[in-house]
Parts: sequence; C-alpha cells; structure tokens
Amino acid sequence: MSPSNNPTVGWIGTGRMGAAMATRLAVAGLPVTVWNRTRSKAEPLTEHGCAVADTIEQLRGLDVVFTMVSTPADLEQVLLGQGGLLADPAALPAVVVDCSTVSTESSAGIRAACAARGVGFLAAPVSGNAKVVGAGGLSIAASGPRELYDEVAPLLGHLGKSVTYVGDDDVARLVKICHNLFLGVVTQSMAEITVLAEKGGVSRAAFLDFLNNSVMGSVFTRYKTPAFVNLDYTPTFTPILLRKDFDLGLAAARRLDVPMPVAAATAQLVQASVGSGRVDEDFAILLDLQAQASGLTLKPEHAVVDDGLGAQA
Repeated sequence: MSPSNNPTVGWIGTGRMGAAMATRLAVAGLPVTVWNRTRSKAEPLTEHGCAVADTIEQLRGLDVVFTMVSTPADLEQVLLGQGGLLADPAALPAVVVDCSTVSTESSAGIRAACAARGVGFLAAPVSGNAKVVGAGGLSIAASGPRELYDEVAPLLGHLGKSVTYVGDDDVARLVKICHNLFLGVVTQSMAEITVLAEKGGVSRAAFLDFLNNSVMGSVFTRYKTPAFVNLDYTPTFTPILLRKDFDLGLAAARRLDVPMPVAAATAQLVQASVGSGRVDEDFAILLDLQAQASGLTLKPEHAVVDDGLGAQA
C-alpha cells in the first residue's frame, strides 16, 4: 500500500463522525467508497464525491478501509461477522484503520484477527465531533507498527489538525479513554462553577466569557459555551456514549491499579444523566442536572456566543 499513489479508500460507518471524516478524505481528492448499515445515512456523501457500497464485500480489496462504529460488538461484526470485511481470505484490504472508541482488549483481538489474515491494523481513535471535523480541528492518536503508521499518516493528515503516534500495539485506545475521562470531568466541573456563579447573580455568558479568556479557558470550554449559555443540547456526544467511556476508563484504572476518585465521582453523575432519560441530548445536560441539584431553574440567555471553531483547513 502506497498512500503517495492516491490509494483507494473504504469507509465503514457514516454516523455523524464517520460521515464528516469520510467527507474530508473525498474533498481531498481521494477515491472513497462508504458503507453504512442504513444506506440512507450514507447517500448524502455522494454530493462530496463518495461512492456508496451496497455491501461491505464491495470494500474488500481496497488499499485502506477505515471503520468508525459505536461499540466493540459493532466493530467485530463489520470486520469478522457474516459478510464482514475480513470474512473472505481471498479478498482482503491491505490495511484497516479503526477510529472507534473501544477497549484495548477489544482492539487487541481485532489486531490479532487482522494479523492472522496478513492485513495491517492501525488503531486511530479521534478527539472531536462532527463540527470539529468540519472545521479541520480533529486530533488523532494512532498506535501500531511504526512503519505502518508512516504509510498511513498522509491519509490521517487529511482528517484534521494533528496526528500523534503514541506507540505500538493498542495504546492509542488508552490515550482516547483517558481523554474522554477528562472530557467528562471537565464538563462536570464546568457545570458546577457555572451554576455557582449564576446562583450568585452572574450571567452564564459573562462568567464563561471571563473563564474562556483566562488562563483556565481552553478550546473545549469555549466550544461548550454556546450550549451552556443558550441551553442548546443538540447532540454532539450523548450521555450513553460518555457512560461507555467511563466504564472503559475505570476498568482500565482497576486493571492498572490507579486510583481515580474524581473520575469515579463523575461517573456517578454521568449515570444520573442517563437515568434522567435524556439520552438523546448532548452530555452538556450535566449543567441542567447540576442546576436542579442546586435549586436553580435555568433559562436560555439568547446571547450570541462564539464557539471558537472558525474553519481551519
């Protein structure tokens, strides 16, 4: 496989993230064929130059196939299940790059299955959401054989602003899980201090403007500010998906004997967000739950707030 020679690319999984990422590859001029369990979710990508496959079998024999699915079971099904990408030893892609968030154990199993078939495997979980992808702000952690990473890196470079090689085997999975633990902890902390400020008489818009322009502000706090100020919980990442990552992270902590008291407490609050039944909204509903626990009724402030995501490239 030689990325410098415009490799053929397949993409499995065109949810919000997968569709945005596949689009970036197509816009970069690469020949991309996509497949999704629900075909109608993949068809809009034809407007950006992607071809839509009727079956996963049509992706076999391509140079590189990316996967972006929700669970380890989904990943195993699309790769190893009946009609899966690797089900026919006579027709196999050269490389599989998985961008899903799964455990290191699940990833190791898929890596072994690929190796047994002579298929290269790179773990490449990502940080960001569909809007971040569109703005060119995606970050990628990749692990696997260094020589394979060097071959695939030009493709990964089309997907966002940074690609970091973090080591061999499946350590990228741990990097992503640690990242998402921090994501939840920061959001819960942001909810707590925002509610404290508002209950003391400060508008959310004013408080978060101060925070974002202080040494404590970040790309993430600025990005989440419109949701907090205007109570727009259009989903970018749901409480159920965040709960899954906390489960993975705390399991890794137990395995590695690392105490995680703050993450463990946050996990219970994430569970409460799931228990509230608001599972189809953004995980920023942690703000609402914090307000309710504080005897505060939130109202949208209808303020114009910059999320910091000007298109980058």
